[in-house]
Amino acid sequence: MKRSLPWLPMLLAVLLLPLTGCEAIGEIFKAGAYTGIIGVIVVIVLLLWLFSRFFRRG
Repeated sequence: MKRSLPWLPMLLAVLLLPLTGCEAIGEIFKAGAYTGIIGVIVVIVLLLWLFSRFFRRG
């Protein structure tokens, strides 16, 4: 019996994100510290929102 792995594409995407992370961090610091702080907060809030929706359905 074959098990379905619906979370596998998300896992692969999360594993590939650090590959572009250094370039993104460099651009954030070029833009300024406050822009970087706001950007990080926005990303964290979005991730928390996505994870809460994902785990609420299960």
